[in-house]
Amino acid sequence: MDLPTHIIVKNSARARRLALRLDPKDRAFHLVVPKGVSMRRAAAFAEEHASWMRDRLNELPKQVAFDDGAVIPVLGKNRVIRIDYDEGLKRTDITISHTHILVSTNQSDPSARIKRFLKALAKDELEALSREKASIIGKKVKAVTVRDTKSRWGSCSHDGNLSYSWRLIFAPYESFDYVVAHEVAHLKHLDHSTAFWNICRALSDNFIDGQYWMREHGQELMRYG
Repeated sequence: MDLPTHIIVKNSARARRLALRLDPKDRAFHLVVPKGVSMRRAAAFAEEHASWMRDRLNELPKQVAFDDGAVIPVLGKNRVIRIDYDEGLKRTDITISHTHILVSTNQSDPSARIKRFLKALAKDELEALSREKASIIGKKVKAVTVRDTKSRWGSCSHDGNLSYSWRLIFAPYESFDYVVAHEVAHLKHLDHSTAFWNICRALSDNFIDGQYWMREHGQELMRYG
C-alpha cells in the first residue's frame, strides 16, 4: 500500500498503539506500527491525520542550503556564505570571519565540504568548552564526539565520554553553552536530581534563556544544510 513520501513506516514490536512522530530533520513523519496491526489500518490512521501532518510540516522553518549568499548563524553570529568557484584549484579551502564563511573551490556543489568544515568547527568548540567547564567542577572529559542526532542534543556516559549534535553550532551562544553545561554536570550526577540542576545552573552563562530556547526552538537547528 502506497503512502505519501512524507510518511516513513516504522514497525515496532514494543509500541502499543499507532503513532505519528515528526522528524524535523527529514521533514517527514514516522508512522509507528505496532506488531499485529495491518498496514490497511495504519494507512487509514495516517489519512485521518493528514491535515494535522500538513499543518505541522508547514510550520517548520524554511530550509537553508549551504549556497552562495546564504546567511547562517554560527556560534551566535550570522555569517554570509561566499563561494568563489575556480576550476583551476586543486582543493577546497574554507575560512570563517566575523561576518562570512569564505569558500574557494573547484567543486560545483561544495555543500558537503562546508558541512564537514562546520562539523569540525563544532567539535573543536564543544570540546574546548566542555573541558573548560569540567575543570571548574574538578572532573575530566575522556573524549568528545559530534554526531547528526535527531532527538538528543547531547549525552554523557558513565566513563566521561561526551557526545553532542554538531548542529548546536547554529544555536544562540547561551543555548550552545547551556547544553555543554548540562552534559558536563552529568559528569558528577548521571541523573536529573536537584544536585545536578544546581551544577548545571552554576556552569551556565545564561541558564534560563539557554534552556528555554532549546526547548522552544531547538528543532530550528535542523533547517540548515
